[in-house]
Amino acid sequence: MQTLGHLINGRVDLTAERTQDVYNPSTGAVSKKLALASKATVEAAIAAADAAFPAWRDTPPIKRARIMFRFKELLEQNADHIAALIGEEHGKIVHDALGELQRGIENVEYACGVPELLKGEHTKNVGPNIDCWSEFQPLGVVVGITPFNFPVMVPLWMIPMAIASGNCFVLKPSERDPSSTLYIAQLLQEAGLPNGVLNVVQGDKLAVDTLIRDSRVQAVSFVGSTPIAEYIYQVATTHGKRCQALGGAKNHAIVMPDADLDNAANQLLGAAFGSSGERCMALSVAVAVGDATADLLVQKLQAAMKNLKVGPCHDKSNDFGPLITRAHQAKVVGYINSAEADGAKVVVDGREASVEGYEEGFYVGGTLIDHVTRKMDSYRDEIFGPVLQIVRVQTMQEAMELIDAHEYGNGTCIFTRDGEAARYFSDRIKVGMVGINVPLPVPVAYHSFGGWKRSLFGDLHAYGPDAVRFYTRRKTVTQRWPSSGVREGVEFSMPTMK
Repeated sequence: MQTLGHLINGRVDLTAERTQDVYNPSTGAVSKKLALASKATVEAAIAAADAAFPAWRDTPPIKRARIMFRFKELLEQNADHIAALIGEEHGKIVHDALGELQRGIENVEYACGVPELLKGEHTKNVGPNIDCWSEFQPLGVVVGITPFNFPVMVPLWMIPMAIASGNCFVLKPSERDPSSTLYIAQLLQEAGLPNGVLNVVQGDKLAVDTLIRDSRVQAVSFVGSTPIAEYIYQVATTHGKRCQALGGAKNHAIVMPDADLDNAANQLLGAAFGSSGERCMALSVAVAVGDATADLLVQKLQAAMKNLKVGPCHDKSNDFGPLITRAHQAKVVGYINSAEADGAKVVVDGREASVEGYEEGFYVGGTLIDHVTRKMDSYRDEIFGPVLQIVRVQTMQEAMELIDAHEYGNGTCIFTRDGEAARYFSDRIKVGMVGINVPLPVPVAYHSFGGWKRSLFGDLHAYGPDAVRFYTRRKTVTQRWPSSGVREGVEFSMPTMK
């Protein structure tokens, strides 16, 4: 059985005092072994990055960009293999895995423009013979800690801009599906990245704690659950590091009485059940305004869900695949049980999903639950599975108050034909990413991604323009060359321009 290891200073390292099983969620079987890093292994990765930093920092941005261009080509050439690796360990259907990869490639494309993004500002003669300029300098060693649900896309949110800006990187991917992440790191080496600029350590909490406490690490970027995001943010900032920690979500879609309900139902199906609902931008709650709207929406969703197909990752005809682990499968089923016990109505039940020939896989079918209330655990918590809940309200204002009251503020959308309602909603809703008839309002690579409230800890969002700010420090230089032969007196007052 293959053992996966670390990538440190350009070499694969299989050193491990402990190992962990990696599963194929489609079959439920162990597929690989994973070497878990010791504290010494993590420190070796940090040391490699630290040693590589001086030369990489001084590498001209255009040369860094050329490596990004070659990396993009290698990702595209190896897309099918990358998608297969994602599917084998995450369970994502191949068409969904290819979409994840494409979103990641778009962030590489943005990083290819780093010479322009790092140009800074310049003003001549801010005073007599005095020029002033600002520049953006890299931080040093930076760290990424990434989740299982996007093993390729989320690392590509971080790595390209961080290293294109002149930093050296240590990545700790999810221990549940590490193969695709390790493979894209090796492609970056193949693209010409010098040894030590990117290092990958496989591990668990021990690795994370070592990374976020080490004095050589200057910044930490994290994506995962809210409790872990809050922990990482608190520990990292306590140790003097810049940190952005993206947490959980409970994304609502308001469905107005004037909405195109056929379109809304189709959009909700994809947004709720794509990737088995294991997306931080999954639409898990539809807030129907008016009972008539709710009744008709449930009717259309129930009819459409008869055609949903769940199954193994390699079958392109499937709409979505298994959940990541057997424990998570049980957790999702537990939330469905909880909603039913609390008085909600399970309209379409995916708890007994079974796929012929894959009976040991971690499957939950698409589930639709009506008459959910804000007091239910299934409403308050992030389920992270193929479960769509219907909450009934009487007015748009009531729907907005419901969304604003939730602890999470990652994504939301409204389905309506009314431009005034849409504008009012987008202006006033307390959520970071908003869609108008767009169920998954994930910003493109040249904007930035991030929520509000307990969905994001830190001041800067992920990728896009905020990534340039996160992975660099602004330095402002004021320079004066006095004219020869001019003798100046002593000035004790604050320098000004009168």
